[in-house]
Amino acid sequence: MAASLDVRTGRHCVFVLHAHLVFVTKIRHRVFTDQHLTRLEEIMRAVCADFECDLVEFNGESEHVHLLVNFPPKVALSKLVNSLKGVSSRRMRQEFPDLVRHYYQANRLWSASYFAGSVAGAPQAVLRQYIEQQNKPT
Repeated sequence: MAASLDVRTGRHCVFVLHAHLVFVTKIRHRVFTDQHLTRLEEIMRAVCADFECDLVEFNGESEHVHLLVNFPPKVALSKLVNSLKGVSSRRMRQEFPDLVRHYYQANRLWSASYFAGSVAGAPQAVLRQYIEQQNKPT
């Protein structure tokens, strides 16, 4: 079980925390090409490394990206998201001047909202059953 779940350890904890993140471009404009997505992945991997997180999977389409992130409990997911979106928006604007026309007056690549879902190593039904079957002391 441990090998397939990427169990990590801290000073006083053992953890497996994954989050599925989805970022959508401002007004869902179709702005990304394969070149843009490749560079976005590199930028987001670097940001994750700064937070001691692992970007397990990355993919996207012309108006949104999906990330699967393995993160330690000391990282506030909202701060990670804020940094991922802010740094990627700024760097993409610097490196790809052609994207500026999609930024409008706000100078933002991403919509203000995002999706974050927790991802477990086992389905919820399996975890419920496991917890129910624990030997409760009498």
